[in-house]
Order: sequence, then structure tokens, then C-alpha cells
Amino acid sequence: MLYNQNPIVMTHKIFLQFLLFILISFNFLSCKKDHASRMPKQYTIEQLYDNKDIYGSDFNEDESKILIGTNMTGIYNVGELNIADTSVTMLTKSSKDACFAVRYIPGTNFYMYSSDNGGDENSHLYLAGKNDTIVKDVTPWPNSANSFAGWSDDKKAMYISSNKRNVKYFDLWKMDVATWNPTLIYQNDSSYDVSLISHTERFLVLTKSITTDKNELYIYDRTNKILKKISNENEASWSGSAFEKNDSIMYFTTNDGSEFSFLVKYHINSGKQEKIFEDKWDVAGMSLSEHEKYRTIFINNDGKNKILLFDHASGKPVDFPAIEDGDVLGVTISPTEKNMLLSIGGSTSPRNLYLYNVDSKSLKKLTNTLNAEIDEKDLVKAEVVRFTSFDGTEIPAIYYKPQQADKNNKAGALIWVHGGPGGQSRVGFSNDIQYLVNHGYAVLAVNNRGSSGYGKSFYKMDNKDHSNGDLKDCIWGKKWLQQQEYIDTSAIGIYGGSYGGCMVLGALAFHPEEFKVGVNLFGVANWMRTLKSIPPYWESFRKALYDEMGDPYTADSIRLKSISPLFNYQKINKPLLVFQGANDVRVLQAESDEIVAGVKKNGVAVEYILYPGEGHGFVKKENEINTAKKTLEFLNKYLKPEKVLKD
Repeated sequence: MLYNQNPIVMTHKIFLQFLLFILISFNFLSCKKDHASRMPKQYTIEQLYDNKDIYGSDFNEDESKILIGTNMTGIYNVGELNIADTSVTMLTKSSKDACFAVRYIPGTNFYMYSSDNGGDENSHLYLAGKNDTIVKDVTPWPNSANSFAGWSDDKKAMYISSNKRNVKYFDLWKMDVATWNPTLIYQNDSSYDVSLISHTERFLVLTKSITTDKNELYIYDRTNKILKKISNENEASWSGSAFEKNDSIMYFTTNDGSEFSFLVKYHINSGKQEKIFEDKWDVAGMSLSEHEKYRTIFINNDGKNKILLFDHASGKPVDFPAIEDGDVLGVTISPTEKNMLLSIGGSTSPRNLYLYNVDSKSLKKLTNTLNAEIDEKDLVKAEVVRFTSFDGTEIPAIYYKPQQADKNNKAGALIWVHGGPGGQSRVGFSNDIQYLVNHGYAVLAVNNRGSSGYGKSFYKMDNKDHSNGDLKDCIWGKKWLQQQEYIDTSAIGIYGGSYGGCMVLGALAFHPEEFKVGVNLFGVANWMRTLKSIPPYWESFRKALYDEMGDPYTADSIRLKSISPLFNYQKINKPLLVFQGANDVRVLQAESDEIVAGVKKNGVAVEYILYPGEGHGFVKKENEINTAKKTLEFLNKYLKPEKVLKD
């Protein structure tokens, strides 16, 4: 997937299904209801970015502390949260590169975190001590990408996915924490992705991408060196979820024979498959707690997460504690299975962490992430809406209406386009969206055809039709906005990142009179170059991406050139704002450099902001603040000039 920056975006067409957890309640609205308008208190972007993002990654040995990741220092760093008094002690103090919490090292005072070099995506795993300055790169292999893949059952070794041997493929390694010497568990030479390892290490679950709509699922017996295919030849997606400890049961999800994915129990010895859970939306995955007391199921429920907890042995549901105006976005169950770390969020507040003790049924709030200067009532709750596109297709979208907007105070608006291809805008908290809406701009985040989460037929509707039907969906989203009596029909722009940025450029180039302005974050301008320069470690996914987008080394290049905004820049006649990370390996800086140079030749207003030390998505708070601030200034100048900047 090209883009995975914004917290309300879920990207789904990459090697692994990816869960993002920032959501709120929805309803099916036409948004023609009358809501009394009010002028909310308006906040600066600095106030909004003084909100904190905090996630929990692990319980310590006695379950008194939690290893967390947070951006409270201005960039993501690792910290430790004391459950008793909720105090936070920062463990890393990076100001240059983001550090992401991974795990405690069992039985020690050490922890592990992940970090790359300025967004180059070559992440390494680092070992650090809480009480000293020791930092050890346990994956010191040049030009490699490495990730934590779990603990051995005895907790004396960890598994690492790494492309250190061959930059194109990720092997599975086992590293003893006493010596930190890696041992090769599985050598990958056939474009597989290793997604699960059984508790005894005998079995591996492998997947292989065929197209973006189809993959294959295998189970590999390391003892007998037998590779067994579990999937069939149907056009369907398959993903491993969990092994039971007994090495006889594995769980996976698939949408074989269905629009939406469901959960399957697979009996390894007999090959028997049982469908054990389905919903009217995608079952995105499941997990088992340490001793298999609980089973957690994740559902992509119309643009929001739905998480269900079950007693694993009986299959009976277990209720989460009720939390007013909050949705459970994530669950981490402690090794003793007595404590649960709940991530709770909504569209008007960043996620917060809560501790739920199963024995005492007590619930404790551990964090307060919303800036105390901000009244949540001044922020806007997201709504799920639907509109009919050019060909009668129903298109879902996430909508944010400014509180001050009414027919006498009409708002400018933005069509917001997610990344991908195949991403999904979701109900959830976004500093950037709330900033724009708080200052009077409506935002309609369109889940155009090809977006994930709405069934596999909808998902593949954009295959080799990019910048056509999907772009028209955005234009028909604009038409929906124009039907709202409180929208200034002459002041509608388009905003997007990565693939969404390409849609922005395409809208301005191929439909130059539809949108008044465009805001492009590291968008693809030249599809041939982007598809030829994809990172080498995408090898397992490259052919599938070519199947969907087109192969730049074949006659497909003719169509790819025709839909590349760079070769149509002469048609762009509306103001354009462009942001780019200098270290982006997915959409190269040249993409933005060249489109900016081209549009400037048209005599059109163009603003270009390049961030050194950033990759595909910005992680430094100062750059995030600048991006939002420059965007609002640009909109106030070119989209709705009569607006007054009030912060």
C-alpha cells in the first residue's frame, strides 16, 4: 500500500491485513437534518497537536506497568506507564527518528523498540535498559527491514522477520535473548509472507499474493518439510489469525464464497474446516490470550472497529465494561489473563488507555490525551453517510459538518481522499480534520470504489480503472456536498495523500473545472516511475500490484501514462499545495518536484513544502503542525478568501 499515514485510514491491499483502531458510532444519514448551528470556540493547531497519541504494547512482569508509545515529546518515543498512579516515565528521548514501543524482554529490566532512519522504512530492533543508557541494535544488518514476530513459548527467544539475507524476501529468524545470535527458521525464496508460527515451531502459516483480490494460504510442516495448500482456486483472500497451543488447530479468515471475510477453524491433522464466526461486515482477524482463556475477534464494521470478546473454551461472549461515548478500539490481555488493557476512542478525542481487571470487574482510566484547553463539545462527531455516484453505485463516506455552518453562514468544503489503492477512511479522531472543521470547513472523506471494507465486489471495482470511476466518485461526492444548503457550492476543494494525492492531481488535470483547489501530500504523479521504483522488499506483492494497476514494462504503460497527472499538468489551472518527505521510498521526491515545476509553467499558484528527514507520512509533530497550518492558510487564501483566519 502506498499510503498509511492518517489515523483514520486503513490500508488493506498490502501483504498483511492491517488493523487500525480509531473509530466512533455511526448512523445512516442523509445529513439533511436540521441542526442548530453554533460558533464553537476555535483552537489553534498547536492546541490540537498538544493532544497526545498513546498506545500500549506490553505488560511488564508483575503487570504493574505498561510499555507505551507516545508522541508527547514531539515525535514518537517509548515510555513506561505506572498503573498505580498513571505516571509516565519516558524511556527514549529521540528528537530525530521516531521510536516505536515493541515489547519488554521477559524477566529483565530491558525493553525493545523499533526505529528507522528518517522514514527510510529500513526499521531495526533496538534493545535498551530502563535504568541506563545501553542501546543495542539487535538487527545490525545494513539495508535491511526488520520486525518483531513474537516470542517462543519459553520466552527465551524471539522471532524476527527480516530481509537481511535477500532484500526482496523476508525470512523468519529466531534470536536467543541470552546471546542475540540469529538462527534461520524459514528461508523464503518464493515470494511467501510468513504470517504465523505455531507454539512448537513445527508449523508455519504462509501466504502468497496472486492479485490484490486473491492470495493463497499454506501451512508448512517444518518437521516433515511438507507444504500444504489450504486455499482453493477461487478469487478470494485468506489470512492466518492464530494457532492453538496443541498444534492441531489453526484459525484463519477468508472471503471465499462470500462478499465479506469470516473466521474459520482449521483442523491440521484432518484438514477439516469449520466456519465458526461471521458478520455482515469483514471479520478482520482474531487473537488468543496467553493461556487461551479468551478469544478476541475484530470486525471492520462500516468504517469503525467492532471488537468482541469470548470465553474460548465455551464460545460464550464476555462483555466489556460500558464506557460512555467511547468505543473499544483495541485489547491487550495480560499474560495472567487477569488484566486487560483497553484502547478507547472516538472521533472527538484521541484514544485513551483503560485497565480492566477481570477478577474485580474494576475499570481504571490511565490516560487523558485530549488537551485540557479543548472542550470536546467544540469538536465534531463523524457521521457515516452514503451518496449515489455517476453509475448508480452507492458510495460510503465519513462526514464532518462544521458546527457554525448554516444557510446563512455557508461553509467551504473538502473532498478527502484516502491512500491505497484500496485503503479506507474510517470514523476516528484526526487533529488535521478537526482543525479544518473547527475553522469552518466541511470534510467528506469518500470511500470511493476500490476501497476496502465494503465487500470484495466493491473492492475490485477500480481494477485497471484508476483515475476514472474512483475519481468520478469523488466528483459525485462534491455534488452531494453541493446539495447541502449550508455548503458554499463555489468553494469545494480536494485533499489527499499518496494514492489520494494522485487523485487530487488527477482531479485538477482531468476535471479542471470541478474543484477550486487541491492539496496533495506525496501523491503519485508518474505511475510508470512509481511502479518501477517500488521498494525491493515489496517483491511478494509487486506482481499483484501490477495486476491491479498495470505492468509498466508492457503495453499497460500506455494507459498508465494517460492517467499520470505529470503528463497532463498543462490542464491544471487551479491553485495547488504540495507536501513531500525527502526520504520517501514509496512515492519519490521527484514525483512532487516535477509536478510542481510543471504546474508553475501554467502560471498557476503553487506552494511546495519539502520535509527533510521524513518518509511516506510525517511523524515529527512540528511538521504535522506546519502541514495543517499551511493547509488552512492555503484554503483561506484560495478556496474561501473571504474567511478570516482566527488563530
